[in-house]
Amino acid sequence: MTNDIVIINTFVLYIGLMMAIGVYYYRRTRNMSDYFLGNRKLGAWVTSMSAEASDMSGWMLMGVPGFAYLAGLNAGWIAVGIALGTWANWQFVAARLRKYTELANNSLTLPEFLENRFEDKSGLLRIIPAVFILIFFIIYTSSGFVSAGRLFETVFGIPYQFAIFIGAGSVVFYTLVGGFLAVSRTDFIQGVMMFFAILVVPITAGMNMGGFEATVTAIDTVQHSMLEPFTKADGTTLGAIELISLLAWGIGYFGQPHILVRFMAISSSKEIKQATRIAMTWVTISLAAAVAVGMVGRVFLTETLEGTASETVFLVMTNQMFPPIVAGLILSAVLAAIMSTASSQLLVAASAFAQDFYRTLLRKDAEQKELVWISRASVLVIASLAIFLGLNPNSFILDMVSYAWAGFGAAFGPSILMALFWRRTTRNGVLAGIVTGGITVLIWKQFAWLGLYEIVPGFLFSLAAIYIVSLMDKEPSASIKTTFDAVEKSTI
Repeated sequence: MTNDIVIINTFVLYIGLMMAIGVYYYRRTRNMSDYFLGNRKLGAWVTSMSAEASDMSGWMLMGVPGFAYLAGLNAGWIAVGIALGTWANWQFVAARLRKYTELANNSLTLPEFLENRFEDKSGLLRIIPAVFILIFFIIYTSSGFVSAGRLFETVFGIPYQFAIFIGAGSVVFYTLVGGFLAVSRTDFIQGVMMFFAILVVPITAGMNMGGFEATVTAIDTVQHSMLEPFTKADGTTLGAIELISLLAWGIGYFGQPHILVRFMAISSSKEIKQATRIAMTWVTISLAAAVAVGMVGRVFLTETLEGTASETVFLVMTNQMFPPIVAGLILSAVLAAIMSTASSQLLVAASAFAQDFYRTLLRKDAEQKELVWISRASVLVIASLAIFLGLNPNSFILDMVSYAWAGFGAAFGPSILMALFWRRTTRNGVLAGIVTGGITVLIWKQFAWLGLYEIVPGFLFSLAAIYIVSLMDKEPSASIKTTFDAVEKSTI
């Protein structure tokens, strides 16, 4: 009980700090640009750490280790795909998106960027993307709340259904009051905490077992297949479709609104090079450590973790290895990971509702202050729906994330790439791509055809739809082409 009190106190102090930051930036939030993009004033360190912390949520500290606990190095293919996707996103998309969103009438959200990019007056390029943003972010945010529920359930032994409300409540509070500035600053803190937490657990466990060689030998003794990257948990060989499905996580990066919005907020495209180096260092080391946590946990823990319990391997190891105050700090990092992503997702979903539904359909002349408050109200509604979806304690975190990840990657990835890099892309082409990609994922997931991860057909079908419909459509106007060409010369 004493241990629980120490850990609880650490949690309370941490949550209190995050909320204090939220309140501080509440006083500095004056308009929609402040609330959603921090008025484009973020530096390289904050941008990179915020982008990666908002991406690598509880699924990196719980989902990936859980997969590695069951499958060993086979889980590493997800990490490889994610690392490659992260690099490609920073290398090719970040700078051009930063420039284009400002030149396209200072766009604050992805739907607004697409509308301005194609000079769409119908509202369809705001409404249709917003529909898919809301659908998939409710699922994505729900996975974060499941992570929070499992965290509090494991650490404190409280009922899962009660625990999920505690975690969700803290996220909602500082997202509500602080907006983007609060989320970005807290993400920076949380990114640092996550990095050290994911490193210290497998290293400490390995040292307790006698070092690297002794740990590898122990894993080999327990189950040799865990050291073979092409062997699955059941001992069968990894097939080509399965390998493609694992690596395909990488292409999802091009369409993740909560990551792409970080590129839009950096102070200058010149900061991208440094931000890329920081982000790639963080991602590569963190993902490798996440896989190591699961594999080391398999031999370090004496009790076998079954089913969804495998995703608590990081939590259980932390509780067993460290004194309460240290365990409290490390477990706060898990909470940090959950909070960072869930807050970012709530914010982007809220912006989609306020900017792309409310302002487009209901009140076109709504003032900035009104839109900020509508956004805050929508945070509450979206969070409530996410909590409802997450009430099932048997949900696998990684499964929920993979579904939402595929939805965003397929619906928006091809559209963003083609809008940024193909001059001939048209409004109708992008609309066709978004609808085709989103619906393909929703349908493919239900039938699981060929055992292929739904992001692959969704992404390919979306690309094809954009290309074909754009070629069938009339060419973009001269003004659209002029703005496209201006992006090449821009240094903002």
